[in-house]
Amino acid sequence: MSKIYEALKRASSFLTENDRDENAAELLLCFYLKKSRSQMLADLRDELDLVTEARFREAVALHAGGKPVQYIIGFEEFYGRRFQVNEHVLIPRPETEELVLGTLERMKKLFADGAEGLAVLDVGTGSGAIAVSLKLERPDLQVTASDISPEALKTAAGNAASLGAEVEFVCGDLLQPFIANGQKFAVVISNPPYIPLGDMEGMSVVVTEHEPHSALFAGADGLDLYRRFMEELPLVLEAKALVGFEVGAGQSKAVMDLLKDHFPGAKIETVYDINGKDRMVFAEIGGA
Repeated sequence: MSKIYEALKRASSFLTENDRDENAAELLLCFYLKKSRSQMLADLRDELDLVTEARFREAVALHAGGKPVQYIIGFEEFYGRRFQVNEHVLIPRPETEELVLGTLERMKKLFADGAEGLAVLDVGTGSGAIAVSLKLERPDLQVTASDISPEALKTAAGNAASLGAEVEFVCGDLLQPFIANGQKFAVVISNPPYIPLGDMEGMSVVVTEHEPHSALFAGADGLDLYRRFMEELPLVLEAKALVGFEVGAGQSKAVMDLLKDHFPGAKIETVYDINGKDRMVFAEIGGA
């Protein structure tokens, strides 16, 4: 049997040799030990039982081969909560937490005179991270989440149930189900696929060979879904509405221009993420 620190050192070196982040070893070992990082570090000189060591080695080998840590352990933290993830959904990113925060802040200002019970739609919900977080942060909201993937919706619904969020889930292509039903929303939020197909070649296999391509890529310039949104949004938005998109770095001007063309007079802004990249575009439509 190995001591914890020995197993950790071997795994970290192995991951580095395979061009993976050595910190993944800590995440995996904490998971299999069922300990927090501080607990694990305090117990570094303890023996690692054979069963746990075998599981840990197998997980490290999987990650070295390209499988994301989150798919191995089955979850990712988002907005202070644990969301289950699998190969059917995109792994939630920290940048998307900023989209949730920015949405909550703008809702409060734009709808200050009648913010209770607003109808909110999260399009392309994936794991449900955005929709569930919005509902739990603002229980008064009427939150709907959609996705074209039934498997993704199953995962999202499971997350909503386990976290106690009452969200309505709808399967369909972008805004089509809501146009067909004549539904209107005060807030439409989306983190759609936005990576240009040509970028695939330079991306890590951890992403390209494991996360769903339908949630990542959107045509030659990555803007295909935003163009479709512009045609469909006017059919589902209330007279006074907030639209929020996550965008790829460098895409904000193009998305802002699309919004300006289709919503003249709207207040449109780009917001930079914690890493200084243009990551969000918001449009306030019909406000004062």
